[in-house]
Amino acid sequence: MSIWPMQTIGVIESCFKEKFAIPRQPGLSPSAEATLTLLPPFDTPDAVRGLEQFSHVWLMFIFHETASQGWRPTVRPPKLGGNQRMGVFATRSTFRPNPIGLSVTKLTGIDTHEGVRIHLRGADLLEGTPIIDLKPYLGYADAIVDAANGYADTGHAPLQVHFSAEAETQLMQLQTQYPLLRNLITEVLSQDPRPGYADDPTREYGMALYQLNIKWRCDTTGAVVTAIEPV
Repeated sequence: MSIWPMQTIGVIESCFKEKFAIPRQPGLSPSAEATLTLLPPFDTPDAVRGLEQFSHVWLMFIFHETASQGWRPTVRPPKLGGNQRMGVFATRSTFRPNPIGLSVTKLTGIDTHEGVRIHLRGADLLEGTPIIDLKPYLGYADAIVDAANGYADTGHAPLQVHFSAEAETQLMQLQTQYPLLRNLITEVLSQDPRPGYADDPTREYGMALYQLNIKWRCDTTGAVVTAIEPV
């Protein structure tokens, strides 16, 4: 069995500070911001020369928070409500023999003034995620329009997202600092990040976005944001 050494080429700074509520696939929350900071010796402008010509990039990363838990031959995909088991290789579960993930994100800018910082949108990545490779996305080769999505085509209608009067006031106060916050909250909650078995309408949830704790619950109208508080 061959062993292939790999290096972390950079680390992600993300609006997602905890695993809960991160979109289950990239691109589902276009307002999600992240920055990839390249590490030495890869933090040279030469390494990203020409990358600015592309609109999107592939990121290969490590599931660093779950890697120590090892792999599982079968897992319960959230798309199936957590009630059915599928083979790990038929899913995008984090519990893999090699804890490697793959995401495509929008490239919004590259800063090479002090090292290299690559600005991204639509990332489904946790704060501190180690990146092991970066490649340009090629639309003519990477987009397969007639691809079959298997059981992942099964889904639920997006949740309607509402803001309480208190949350609306807090959004207004945070508008300058976080101009995409309303969009980000709406995109994340519309996908219903609750576990598939969650059915308690009185339970209040919290999710960490940027340096904020977003409090919300679900009722018959959808998801209701009740408060937005500094962490």
